[in-house]
This record gives sequence, C-alpha cells and structure tokens, in this order.
Amino acid sequence: MEPQDAPDGPEAQRGFICASFNQDTTSLSVGTKTGYRLFSATAVDKLDRIHEGVECPDVYIVERLFSSSLVVVVSLSMPRRMNVYHFKKGTEICNYSYSNNILSVRLNRQRLVVCLEESIYIHNIKDMKLLKTLLNTPTNPSGLCALSVNHSNSYLAYPGSTTIGEITVYDANNLSTLTLIQAHDSPLAALTFNASGTKLASASEKGTVIRVFTIPEGQKLFEFRRGMKRYVSISSLSFSADTQFLCASSNTETVHIFKLEQHCPSQEEESPTWSAYVGKMFTAASTYLPAQVSDMMHQDRAFATVRLNMFGLKNICALATIQKLPRLLVASSDGYFYIYNVDPQDGGECILAHKHRLFDSSEEQVEGSDEDKLDNVAPQPASQSYAATVALPSTPPSSTTLMGYSEDGGAQKGEIIPEHEFAEGPICLDDENEFPPVGSHSN
Repeated sequence: MEPQDAPDGPEAQRGFICASFNQDTTSLSVGTKTGYRLFSATAVDKLDRIHEGVECPDVYIVERLFSSSLVVVVSLSMPRRMNVYHFKKGTEICNYSYSNNILSVRLNRQRLVVCLEESIYIHNIKDMKLLKTLLNTPTNPSGLCALSVNHSNSYLAYPGSTTIGEITVYDANNLSTLTLIQAHDSPLAALTFNASGTKLASASEKGTVIRVFTIPEGQKLFEFRRGMKRYVSISSLSFSADTQFLCASSNTETVHIFKLEQHCPSQEEESPTWSAYVGKMFTAASTYLPAQVSDMMHQDRAFATVRLNMFGLKNICALATIQKLPRLLVASSDGYFYIYNVDPQDGGECILAHKHRLFDSSEEQVEGSDEDKLDNVAPQPASQSYAATVALPSTPPSSTTLMGYSEDGGAQKGEIIPEHEFAEGPICLDDENEFPPVGSHSN
C-alpha cells in the first residue's frame, strides 16, 4: 500500500503510512510515523503485536519474509536506501543504496526484488548479491510489480508498456524474459501471482475488468467484471492459498471476491434448466457478435462481496484460512484491520467477524500527506559512474553488515549464507544457524 493522504475523522491515520501482508498471509506489517509494526494475523478475536521497530521514522515500505525475523524497511527520510533487519535480535543485516527512490520491494525465499521508477534490481536473498539489473524498464511511477512466493519458479511480473496493459513476465531464477502478455487496453494498476506461481491476475487503471492468465504460457483463463458504471482505482489483488478465489479491493466501499471455476457443459446437459438453455443461446450468439460484446457476455461477476464503512481510502485485502475457516482480511488507511467470514459455498455478502485497531487511541493523528513528503524528498546527487545504476552498500562494513560487495554485486568477502530450509520448509531466523548471518565477519 502506498503512502496515503490523511483522511478525515477521529480515527484517521494515527501514524499510519503503509501496510503489507507477508507471503503466506500470517502477519501484517504496518509502516508508521515512528517506525514499523508487525502483527500476527492467525487469530480472529485478537491481533498480537509481534514487534515494533523504531530504527528509522516515516516507514513507507515494510516487507517481512514469511514468518522469519528478516524484515526490509524503507523510510521517507532516506527513500533511496533499503535496510534489512533481523528484528528479533535488533540488528541490521545490511543496507543498500540505489540511484533513485525505491518504490516497492518484493521477496521470496530465493530472490529480493527492488523496483525503482525506471529500473529493477534482482538480488540473491541468501547473500544479497546483485544478480541482475533491468535498466530502462517502462516508466513505472507506482513501482507496480509482483513476485511469485514460490521460490522454485521465482516469476516476476511488471508493466511492459506505459500506454497499454502489457505485462512482462521474467524468470528471476534463470534471469531471462519468459513472455509478454497483452492483458488490457489501459495501463496496469494491479498484479498478483497465486501461491504456486502458475497463475497471474491483473487489473488496469480503469478497474472494471480483472483477468487471470496461465504462467508461464500467458493464456487467459478467466475474466471477471468488477463493475461497469464507473472507473475505480484497484489497490490490491490477492488469491486464496488454494487458488479457488481471488479478491480485489479499490478506492470504493466494496471488496469483491471472485470464484475461479470452469463451467462444465456436461453438467448442464445432464440437468437442463431454463437458465442453462438461455446461457447456451447466448454462447452461440456470441460467436456472431463483435469481440468486445462477446467478451462482456463471458465475464463472471463477484461470487462474494464486502461493504466497507469507508469510501475513497486505500486498503489492501487478502484471503486466508484462520482457525480452519476462510476469511477475508482488510487493512485500511483508516487505521483498522478488518476480518470477515467468507461462505465458500454460497458466497454473497460477507459478515464482519472482528475489527481491530492498529493504533492506540492516545497516539497522535498524522497531519498532512505522507505521499507529498515522498515526492518532496531532496534529491541526492547522482554519481556519473556505473555505481549510480547498481546497488552498493551505503555504509562501511560493520559487525552486522554483509561485507565486501564489488560494483557488479559479487561477494568479495564475508560468509556465503548456507543452503538450508529453502526448498523443504519455512525459513526461521530464530536460531544460531539462521540466514543471512548476523555474527561478526573477518576482514
């Protein structure tokens, strides 16, 4: 979620700047005026605060790696520097500076991706080596990109054009372009992969149609219509863990949940109904109609919806199974975290199960626009060397900093982080054998 203009109201943005879910939707990260906060999202009736980091103020990007202790933070005061922390030990693993403001960060167990307005940097997360720099990418002022959380196929998706909704799908493991998808007529606004990295959902700036494609082939599987009356700004898309559902939130008061199911013709033949008959008539007629009209006839509407008590505020949504039941999670810039029950059989209007306050009532309200602050950050002088376009450590080596990176990103000194728990299970940065190493290094 990008930095927000402060909304009106007594509960408006008490220190709130941004929010994000981790890769398996078990925790919520919130960037604040004083630092960042990590919450557990594994229970309905309570929201446990896991950690509060105060290393730097005005955090507008905070990303946690699954349930590990690795967290990536970017501050409004230094928007070109990425800080990587081991929050349980209270130590900084490393920090990197870039040639321009960092707009988004994505990570899985294999790769860490940093997106600037016109370039993308791909790091090996085990030792933070810079593997690839994608220069001169189409202008991407929102830092829109998506990285598959499945590290076996670390697919990266980002806009391939500034004028139409073209998606570039890049293999971040093998460092090669996979395919280009002509997804929409208008520029892209939202992208997300499913958990296995086999499907990709997209929405354009119009926000009326959401499409789902196969990966890596790029074939269209589903097309969902969010609405026809007005254009909206879709702020997030998220698949359920089993890829049966896809949720979409926007700057309107409605969150939509779509069901990914193929309609089986044989079932209609076995139990013919009037609606099935009419459906077949429309399908047959659509073959003689213009493509735009035919597409509208094949679009499915929302399976379930949520009516938020707000309008015009950005929020992020996710689908999760909490206490064995499907839930819709919504973190909003009004400073609240909402949990809704979802009926996986009948859909319909979702019921609010719990509403959690992300900030104590005594905490001060944000004044002004944090987005304006990001835009008004004083530019840093750019070097004329190639170092201006590749990431380099911005501080001298210390006992808690990964050491000795050459200009092309190769490790010259320091430990190479050992292979463990990458393919078999979740990463746990809790013990003495964790990665990345945060112990002392020899010079």
